[in-house]
Amino acid sequence: MTSAPLDPSRPTLGIIAGGGAVPVTVADAAAEAGRPVVVFAIRGEASPSVESYPHHWIRWGEIGRLFDLMVREKVGDLVICGSVTRPDFTSIRVDLGAVLSLPKILSLMVGGDDTVLRGVVRFFEDRGYTVVGAHEVAPLLVADVGQLGQVRPTAAQSLDVAKGFEAARVLGTLDIGQAVVALNGRVVGVEGVEGTDELIARIADLRARGRLKWSGREGVLVKAAKPQQDLRVDMPTIGPRTVQAVAAAGLAGLAVETGRVMIVDRAETIAAADKAKLFLVSERLDPASVAPVAEDVP
Repeated sequence: MTSAPLDPSRPTLGIIAGGGAVPVTVADAAAEAGRPVVVFAIRGEASPSVESYPHHWIRWGEIGRLFDLMVREKVGDLVICGSVTRPDFTSIRVDLGAVLSLPKILSLMVGGDDTVLRGVVRFFEDRGYTVVGAHEVAPLLVADVGQLGQVRPTAAQSLDVAKGFEAARVLGTLDIGQAVVALNGRVVGVEGVEGTDELIARIADLRARGRLKWSGREGVLVKAAKPQQDLRVDMPTIGPRTVQAVAAAGLAGLAVETGRVMIVDRAETIAAADKAKLFLVSERLDPASVAPVAEDVP
């Protein structure tokens, strides 16, 4: 990749990096656009590949150090991306900055995941940083409308896609989940707190036990964002592992909401779908179907 010359007059883009390929994808896109970048890599989560950019390794609990480093690096905009596991709170050693922020941090722990994540955004914004989405820096992380791979869904499968998105809108409004499986014109599985991988595994188990029956490849996994999700820090994702699981379950393809579902390792994901002979499509939901989000963060 050839990067454009960096413009030192532009505020540095800070990336708080969890695991996976997304932080490096964002850094690559920013550098390509000529944006100064520094990565704050969470130890035990982030990949060593982030070290190809200016970086600092930080531990859970080093909030004061993080803010000191961001001031030193002249960070203006901030991307929070990558996967994280729930930390072992018994092993965290907090610094003075974390102690001073403790009342605010405790307040963030009240509520569901969406409320907590919006609180995290507010936590940084209250200190003068602008939190932006990974997809805003690296637009290729999300898909445009249309067919992404070589396989086209049949007319019947397209009806399953439509049924799946209809159900996904309802699920999202009720804050239940992000994904559904539709088969032969009906919804046969919905995602709850267990996540998308477990939903797909459950469908595979139901088929193995004869509770769901079909021949060949049929049915679709549909994934869409909930209306209340703050996509800057909490965007639904699919990737090569999702494609492999869908193929193993005997489904015919995947459908994602345009602009609101991240495709991790995009080229590899599309190649995996083509190899498995699965369709992969992106569809835009009617904006009128997405309810406004109530502001409930103190």
